[in-house]
Amino acid sequence: MVSADPPQVAPSATWSQAPLSKSHRDVSILFRPEAVAQRREFGHWEGDLILFRQAFGQQNLTSLVERTTRFAVLLKNDSKRSMPVMSKITSLLRDLPHHARKSITFDRGTEFVSWPHLQTEIGTASWLCDPSAPWQKGTVENANRRTRRWLPRDIDIRQITEPDLRALCDRLNATPCKCLGWRTPAEVFKRKMLESGRKMLESWT
Repeated sequence: MVSADPPQVAPSATWSQAPLSKSHRDVSILFRPEAVAQRREFGHWEGDLILFRQAFGQQNLTSLVERTTRFAVLLKNDSKRSMPVMSKITSLLRDLPHHARKSITFDRGTEFVSWPHLQTEIGTASWLCDPSAPWQKGTVENANRRTRRWLPRDIDIRQITEPDLRALCDRLNATPCKCLGWRTPAEVFKRKMLESGRKMLESWT
């Protein structure tokens, strides 16, 4: 029996305003496991876009932060088009073991509508915030505020090179955090990688 057509979103509504379709409701942040929400499990990230003045073109940055360690990564994009943005995220995470890239929480901006490709290509799940609820991904929002100290909105992002971004990430990840017991994100991320890998190995033997 053919099911009824899903309700149509009004043409004036943007993707971020529209309700999730029935087949996608299970990725709502409301269904994100408690262990993820309470930061009890390593390997869950938050993602966002950092934008700059349109006078400098469409280039922007993807900001990714692992929730338990506050480890941050910045990726440069040529535009906000979803597939290229998601392809860069996929390429980055593919090199990590699966226990270090279990999920990413995004807002419902149009740049993230290609989130299903993460699951299809590398097995990384996605969770989507409620509309207009940036506090639901507060870890990456906080990282963005720190990043803005060096990359304000009116900087010409075209002049920022990949080595510049790596150096900035190194600086962010080498800064001790009170929430980490004054350890650095880089230290804690490395430790979590080793611990998770050891637990996985023990479960196989």
